[in-house]
Amino acid sequence: MNRRPLIVASAMAAALALTLSACGGGGDGGSDGTTKITFLSWTGEEQMTQILDAFEKAHPEVDIEASYSPPVAEYIQTLQTQVLSGTAPDVFIIAAENKTNLIEGGHVVDLADEPFMEKVEDFNLDTYGRDGGRYGLSLASWAAGYMYNVDLLAEVGYDTIPETWDEFLELCEALKAAGITPFLEGVDQLPTTVAAFVGAANSDMDPSLDELIFSGESTFEEQWTESLEQYNRLYTEGIVSTDVLGLDGDMIRDEFANGRVAIMSAGPWTIAPVREAAPDLNFLMAPIPGIEGGKPFVAGAASPGYAINSKSGEAEQAAAKVFLTWLATPEAVELINTLTGDVTVTSDFEPVTDEVFAPMAESIRTGQLYLPMISWQRSEDVLNVEAVAQIQRMIQGDIQPADVAKALDAKLAAS
Repeated sequence: MNRRPLIVASAMAAALALTLSACGGGGDGGSDGTTKITFLSWTGEEQMTQILDAFEKAHPEVDIEASYSPPVAEYIQTLQTQVLSGTAPDVFIIAAENKTNLIEGGHVVDLADEPFMEKVEDFNLDTYGRDGGRYGLSLASWAAGYMYNVDLLAEVGYDTIPETWDEFLELCEALKAAGITPFLEGVDQLPTTVAAFVGAANSDMDPSLDELIFSGESTFEEQWTESLEQYNRLYTEGIVSTDVLGLDGDMIRDEFANGRVAIMSAGPWTIAPVREAAPDLNFLMAPIPGIEGGKPFVAGAASPGYAINSKSGEAEQAAAKVFLTWLATPEAVELINTLTGDVTVTSDFEPVTDEVFAPMAESIRTGQLYLPMISWQRSEDVLNVEAVAQIQRMIQGDIQPADVAKALDAKLAAS
């Protein structure tokens, strides 16, 4: 396993000194009154170094020894190994892929009553919550929608973005008739389009679609079939070729940047590579058009959150809370927004967003996002693998949309 070099940042707060004294020196305190805590970051070393340097200036009484592991799979595996061996750091990242194990295993501190959590959007708090507890400080969210080549749309007479799925398919037909590849979306993971369709339906439901499914009151077949049927029209109506099964995200992005495809699904991480590859390309982003009776929506989720190890000593936990308190300040959030481009969601800072991404930002700030793997209440990893595999079979024409949903019901029942 590759591990990047350790970085140490020193920091101190007067308030922390009182807390540490009350803890009776149970932490790894230095002779100078500092307390050292460990931190496993999945933000890149270059960005996190600057964040920790700023923390050092604000609070020189906590030493943060940071190590780095890249997301997602390697980070999750690294942390899981550490948790199981009792060597997990004092602060680490809680994400969609590990939140169930961390929360149910009692490995994370409940932060629900911490003042710094009051600034965060409810959507983010709920994402890393369970039964009233809150276990991760998630300061940002991400959203994925469609990226459009404005000039190619203009070639077929379109100067506005479709809001409904029928209008979108009509646009795709016009592009195809003009000899332009209309749309590409990777299917090596759950398609963004499917997540957005399901999310749009879920947004108007109380209780939520997933609460109904996982309580046994409803099924994937009842809740997902229409979204899958609408998505499958891309293939049954000949708009997208089954050759997409052989394409990954980088390939699709290159096709878009080179002007060979008019529309693709994309997130904010796609903007910079497209600009670098095609500086003069005229493009924009927008939510995914809504199916009949629905509304435009985006696939997305709360960004991973900062969590505190419940097995750490009192002094380390107190120091970790000083770190998280600082991370939620406007100064720190602004720095995170500047360095990473993340769309932050704290109440006392308005993030700067790329103008191309601006139509998506409001969904993030209001928590109008949906990603099945985040919302599923258990067996999310198994269900995600099953969904991808069955959707690929549907695209090839081997099964029908309802069969995909039935397979998810069977997988959930067996889990």
